[in-house]
Amino acid sequence: MFAGLLDLSQHQLFLFTLVLVRTSGLVLAGPPFGSTEIPTQVRVLLAFTLAVLIFPGQIGTPVEPPITLAGYLPAMGGELLVGYTLGTGVVLLFSGVQLAGQIIGQMSGMTLADLYSPGFDANVPLFSQFLYLVALAVFLLLGGHRLLMIGMLDTFAAIPPGTAGMSHSLGETVVTLLVQSFSLGIRVAAPATAALLLASLVLGVISRTLPQLNIMALGFGLNALATFSILATSLAGMAWLFQDEIEPTLQAVLDAVASGNLGR
Repeated sequence: MFAGLLDLSQHQLFLFTLVLVRTSGLVLAGPPFGSTEIPTQVRVLLAFTLAVLIFPGQIGTPVEPPITLAGYLPAMGGELLVGYTLGTGVVLLFSGVQLAGQIIGQMSGMTLADLYSPGFDANVPLFSQFLYLVALAVFLLLGGHRLLMIGMLDTFAAIPPGTAGMSHSLGETVVTLLVQSFSLGIRVAAPATAALLLASLVLGVISRTLPQLNIMALGFGLNALATFSILATSLAGMAWLFQDEIEPTLQAVLDAVASGNLGR
């Protein structure tokens, strides 16, 4: 299969380049491929392998190679945008889960327990990283990586190589996904937030009744106990909420990028 790439015509070589750029956009952004924990060589090999597997199905697509560089770059940019948008849409869901962890960390007083997250390439609270890893595990167990591959194949059916363009509804879709991501974060953090608010009320009553107690030391222990107890009991619900958002998110992104088909 790889040896056959050496015998491609100019038209076929250009078509393969378009397919490769689109798969590279997905591997660059989509979870878990886009994580900096995965070596660059592995991501390059994955993008190239996907392009080799997808290319035979697209070999009959009528597309004319551009004569100048000015015509070449927009075609590459459109293909990269399609793949990158598909991966970024799912990443926004993980951002919602990260937001939930940040809310829980601030409410529990454990915001100092930060660590580096390769998935987001930044320092995040401990609870954010924990919930991110749980969401990633749920994503992989439910076959989310396969859904991404199916979504990639669907983009080739809706937008043949060389016809990708800027979608007029892409901005609106991104805003919608951000709202859904924020809503997911609030819903995931709601049980722990309610429990911590109740714990604060209990501590307030205790401090008024027994002022001689060290309320700071007692409060930290009570908050930690409430946080871990609620997380242990509500983790399954968080996974359920996250899995319900995966397919609608992919469908919304596919609809947005499909509206940018210049061939229609």
